[in-house]
Amino acid sequence: MIARETGVIGLPLRLLAREVYGRITERVGTDKVALVTGEEKIIPPDTRYWVSTVEAMPLDLVVDFVAIDEVQLAGDLERGHVFTDRILNMRGTLETLLLGSATARPLLERLLPGLNVVTRPRMSILAYSGQKKITRLPARSAVVAFSSSEVYAIAELLRRQHGGAAVVLGSLSPRTRNAQVELFQNGDVEHLIATDAIGMGLNLDVDHIAFAGIRKFDGYQYRMLTPAEMGQIGGRAGRHTRDGTFGVTGRVDPFDEELIEALESHRFDALKVFQWRNRALDFDSVESLRRTLDEPPREQGLTRAPPSADETAFDHALRDEAIRRVAATPERVRLLWDVCQVPDYRKIAPANHADLIAGLYAHLTRNGVVPDDWFARQVAFADRVDGDIDTLANRIAHIRTWTFVANRGDWLADPAHWQGVTRGVEDRLSDALHDRLTQRFVDRRTSVLMRRLRENAMLEAEITSAGDVLVEGQHVGQLQGFRFAPDPSADGPDVKALRAAAQKALANELTQRADRLSRAANDDFALASDGALRWQGEIVGRVIAGDTVLTPGIIVLCEDTLDVADREKVEARLVLWLRTHIDSVLKPLRDLEIGEGLEGLARGIAFRLIEALGILERSEIAEDVRQLDQTMRAGLRRLGVRFGAYHIFVPALLKPAPSRLIAQLWALKHGEPDMPGLSELPQLSASGRTSITVDPEISKALYKVVGFRVCGPRAVRIDILERLADLIRPLLAWKPLDADVSPPEGAVAEGGAFTVTVAMTSLLGCAGEDFSAVLKSLGYRPEIREVTRPVAATSEAAAPEVPAVEAPAVEAPAEAPADAQAVAVEAEPVTEEAAAEPVVKAGEADASAAPADAAATEAAPAEGATETVTIEIWRPGRRDRRPQGGQRDGQRGGRRGDAAGGDASEGQAQKQRTKGRGFGKGGNRQQGRPDQPRGGGGKGRNEGSRPDAQRPRGTRPERPAREIDPDSPFAKLAALKADLEKKPRS
Repeated sequence: MIARETGVIGLPLRLLAREVYGRITERVGTDKVALVTGEEKIIPPDTRYWVSTVEAMPLDLVVDFVAIDEVQLAGDLERGHVFTDRILNMRGTLETLLLGSATARPLLERLLPGLNVVTRPRMSILAYSGQKKITRLPARSAVVAFSSSEVYAIAELLRRQHGGAAVVLGSLSPRTRNAQVELFQNGDVEHLIATDAIGMGLNLDVDHIAFAGIRKFDGYQYRMLTPAEMGQIGGRAGRHTRDGTFGVTGRVDPFDEELIEALESHRFDALKVFQWRNRALDFDSVESLRRTLDEPPREQGLTRAPPSADETAFDHALRDEAIRRVAATPERVRLLWDVCQVPDYRKIAPANHADLIAGLYAHLTRNGVVPDDWFARQVAFADRVDGDIDTLANRIAHIRTWTFVANRGDWLADPAHWQGVTRGVEDRLSDALHDRLTQRFVDRRTSVLMRRLRENAMLEAEITSAGDVLVEGQHVGQLQGFRFAPDPSADGPDVKALRAAAQKALANELTQRADRLSRAANDDFALASDGALRWQGEIVGRVIAGDTVLTPGIIVLCEDTLDVADREKVEARLVLWLRTHIDSVLKPLRDLEIGEGLEGLARGIAFRLIEALGILERSEIAEDVRQLDQTMRAGLRRLGVRFGAYHIFVPALLKPAPSRLIAQLWALKHGEPDMPGLSELPQLSASGRTSITVDPEISKALYKVVGFRVCGPRAVRIDILERLADLIRPLLAWKPLDADVSPPEGAVAEGGAFTVTVAMTSLLGCAGEDFSAVLKSLGYRPEIREVTRPVAATSEAAAPEVPAVEAPAVEAPAEAPADAQAVAVEAEPVTEEAAAEPVVKAGEADASAAPADAAATEAAPAEGATETVTIEIWRPGRRDRRPQGGQRDGQRGGRRGDAAGGDASEGQAQKQRTKGRGFGKGGNRQQGRPDQPRGGGGKGRNEGSRPDAQRPRGTRPERPAREIDPDSPFAKLAALKADLEKKPRS
């Protein structure tokens, strides 16, 4: 064409027209070349060469050269009549060139007698390669599908497997398609997913064409591709002298031999007819225009084309009576037909497109031009770059419509302005759509790295201060401690190569980190609750079970590429820190292990405590404890051991940090690092909860390790149990020395028992049945008895029966001091009876009491009035039933045993044993402990065989008088009391 003075070329695609326009301008300059498409017009004043789509070719040009590309499209049902018209009517004064497939040759020779045919044989071989999986397609492959959903699905699969794919759809704008093709051409991606649009002149460096579908919708129906159409698409593989291959993939069955031979040899059946539509239209009226459109062809080889989009829009417009009335002159009829030429880019529905045509026609006939404000609103509707791929594609289709309108110079008051506006909107939307497609279907990191790997180039790798590993500037993972964590999105068959490239950069960094860790301070390390060892926040090791609970092992978590010497250096530092950490947090256990000042039996008890992680039930070593002398006991107390009524334990280990560490190491040793309750129980203990509800899913052994004792439905901290024993012990030991002396709160008049007080329930944070269950688990047994007490003065008469109110469960706050014996509760004072009695019943009314019908009057009870109430008292229990006479003595012996068991009364118990009052010969020394059987065995003083064993309840046996030492403190107290009684009372 450029060998002539002037020329015009018609091309099947706007994209291809853009490509040819660029090539010609490079040769002759932009001031001599015009580009004319439906949506774009670039026409310099001194135009010599015209590049156009076939539909937009100027029909009134007189040029030396005319070329029409892809003339076989004259047989296309939708666009064929346009190609046929240009073939039959467009001529250059010097030369006319028709380019296309040999399938159109017979018809062209028939319609154009004297046609000179020149064939150009294919210079490369096209071969069938069979069926392959999509993920196994070779590089530089193009996959052909016929729906956007299938194209997207294939592109997503290839992104995961090969780093990405370019996407070419017919609905994309030329700018977007060019950008996607560029991704494929420059090697950023190795695969292209497209519709059959790539078969129409797109010149690509494709080595293999894979058919993922062979059925398409041609605008009227779904049909199979013809062999010629397959050949047109498959022929994109291999260009010039480079051979190409084609095949099938996905759900497409392999091709049969006949089809393969036709595609490889490029021999296809010739076209039978060209589509034709009358170009000599009569615009005198809408009826005459319709009649001329329906005229059939008169030449053999032509057929009347099916109604196209412009005819369909014209028919819809004529259904509107208002339009029929306006289209009454030839000028108005011609204008209506021109408006119907607006392409239906949106593809919503024929009726929807007809409404747009009607609106444009109404404005043009009413005002002569389309109003700027109305046109601006239509453009603004599409001028948004948010949304997904489909949304942006729909907006591009919308703006292409208005771009086409703007390029009709006589339809707008300022067409040049609106051409720039619509082109700018389309460019922005096209760029946004390209970005969305790239983000979704192209992993730039993987594609860049794959290209470098294919080039066998040395990859540059680096590690940032944050631990990010970069290869060729692309993030491929992160160095966490001494382990490389690949980026989860970096997948595909070449991930091993990426990892190998990253390892080159990691080798030096790992050595440097190992050196820094070996010299790190203790504060840089931490032991997580899941057993992970962290250095400066990064996991570098994991604690594993060792020979004992207190001697766990360590596994260093590192890459295999870490040098053996560096690994040993890291492991030695972690082992040293862990041992130091355990020795620091669990120092009381280490002190017991050293056992400074301990000898003999005391050292054995210390060993037992270490094995039990600082908590032993007293019953397990009762015999050993009895054999300890005061020096041994003092040595153990000096190391933090406490001798309680129920436990021998180390209180310092009940603090949050030691308790949590002990539980963690214990669970690790027992092979259950994730056992239920491991994280919850230490937190509950640290929060100050004195008792908690027992969870059946949590091991009872874990409760003990954390410092709780399971007592029925509740678990109570063992130090709280000892404080409860300290409250109960004096109440059991109290004796009525004087009839006029009232018992302290919680004590019983005859001694040897107690009632529940608010201090007890507040200490444990529970009451009612839960507190009773705790007492029963400790070996106490309840008794119900009736007692007589003075009637308290009230302002109103008492009701016949008043149910007792259970004390609320109160949890001790975390800040409560260690020696606190009660929790402050904002409530009315609770009497002893209200805290201990389930029911309070009124006794028989005294003679001086107010009658029942005087309840509304304020009457004070008579002086000396009493009432009988039912209360619940608790006594130390025992294993066997004994006669009533021996029961009291057994309880008394138990009280002394309790006194001997606790630290607070241990000195007094020693005095009692020295004086022979604690136990008889062969008696049971454990009877003072509430959780052990009382009465003992052998020949102890509590045996039921004593002469007074059957004495009536409430009486005491006669004791032989003993000579009192006049120098003893008891004798001096008795003398002082006698002197006070002799003095007259004022």
